[in-house]
Amino acid sequence: MFKIAAMGDKDSVFGYASIGVEAVAVSDAKSAVSKLRFLAENNYAVIFITESLAAAIQKEIDKYKDAVTPAIILIPGVSGNTGDGMKNLQKIVEQAVGSDILS
Repeated sequence: MFKIAAMGDKDSVFGYASIGVEAVAVSDAKSAVSKLRFLAENNYAVIFITESLAAAIQKEIDKYKDAVTPAIILIPGVSGNTGDGMKNLQKIVEQAVGSDILS
């Protein structure tokens, strides 16, 4: 059975536990890379990552770009929305459809 996790600072991911998503609080890039690898290798099909954390571990996230699982989805954190999540979603839609339908 596949699982879902949310990674980021404690304040940003704590609420996800209330809807059945595993909250994975990390405080630095090194532990985030280690946790992401663990989640990817242990049946996590969807991993939500805060935009600020994703910026710090982008090289590691890129390793999973073409994999079927896990799907890595950027979410805003408590510090705000950087717009990276929306840009990433737009890129995915453009690849799937063949053109930019959001502009």
